[in-house]
Amino acid sequence: MRNFLSEKVVGLKPSGIRKFFDIVSEMKDAISLGVGEPDFDTPWHIRDEGIYAFERGKTFYTSNAGLKDLRAEISNYIKRTQGISYNSDNEILVTVGGSEAIDIGLRAVINDGDEVIIPQPSYVSYEPCAILAGAKPVIINLKAENEFRLTPEELLNAITEKTKVLVLPYPNNPTGAIMERSDLEKIAKIAIEKDILVMSDEIYAALTYKQKHVSIASIEGMKERTILINGFSKAYAMTGWRLGYACAPAQIIKQMTKIHQFAIMCAPTTSQYAAVEALKNGDEDVEKMRQAYNQRRRFLMNAFKNMNLECFEPFGAFYVFPCIKEFGMTSEEFATKFLMEEKVAVVPGTAFGDCGEGFLRISYAYSLENLKIAISRLERFVSKLRNSKS
Repeated sequence: MRNFLSEKVVGLKPSGIRKFFDIVSEMKDAISLGVGEPDFDTPWHIRDEGIYAFERGKTFYTSNAGLKDLRAEISNYIKRTQGISYNSDNEILVTVGGSEAIDIGLRAVINDGDEVIIPQPSYVSYEPCAILAGAKPVIINLKAENEFRLTPEELLNAITEKTKVLVLPYPNNPTGAIMERSDLEKIAKIAIEKDILVMSDEIYAALTYKQKHVSIASIEGMKERTILINGFSKAYAMTGWRLGYACAPAQIIKQMTKIHQFAIMCAPTTSQYAAVEALKNGDEDVEKMRQAYNQRRRFLMNAFKNMNLECFEPFGAFYVFPCIKEFGMTSEEFATKFLMEEKVAVVPGTAFGDCGEGFLRISYAYSLENLKIAISRLERFVSKLRNSKS
């Protein structure tokens, strides 16, 4: 059977996130803080629009690029939130989640042997998608002392004559790190000078807690060399609707649409009608959820401080990335032992790259009640580990 399988695919590691989710799903009284999925239901007015689309028989294919009305609303949304103008006719593509946009975006621009720079820790799909596109991933190991931001020095050291794309994953999953305008301006200067394309994954753009998100595409000279990725899963609590989008120069969108056309046809029609409503009337819903996440974020940071567990303060997404190096265990060992003894699932930092060793990803896309129970168990677990060393 091995002869029938793709060596490229066989060589890919499975996602390190799902392993613990699968275990905890069968464990009684267990709490999972492992999956990055909002605990909020999709707001009713958005669901209603999806239901109404069904009732009206809106169940046919849309155009490959997506509903014209949806692309127009995406254009309006990016203009009013980021100040960037995209032509809805040829610079926007509606995809099956942000993940498809990442996949086809890389496939549309990569030639075999091109290098894709991927800062880590970061979302699990970037490296596999780069490999499947025929690229060589070049990993930059981000540092906690830099708040897991990408520095100009790190980027310059990673660039070669084969560099084609820089993945810019901010606000970041798993660290919660953000890049501010001053950081992005330095990265943009290098991208322009070295003639590098940037894939900016901004799926958490609406969920920041220090200042408003800035897209690198808004910096002068960058719109024409940026593929902006976003979607509806995180901000609007629409994970199961499977809807994302890409904004990019028309020549790139044309090639992405070609791949999307052959592999997918179009994104789910009902989801697209619901997304139009989300963009038109969902700002208040997003703000309520953002405030709730921020409350949970502050609770966790205070809890870590009280138990003397080192963790830099994240200002984006809905994750914290505490350091557990003091316990002399690998991230995998800590997460496994914690799950088995205290029935709480978290994700080892190594699921997001080797430099995640010594860290855990804890998602606060869960109720404050569950977070309080989980943190009390973590405090007990940490205390037990410290006492065993003394």
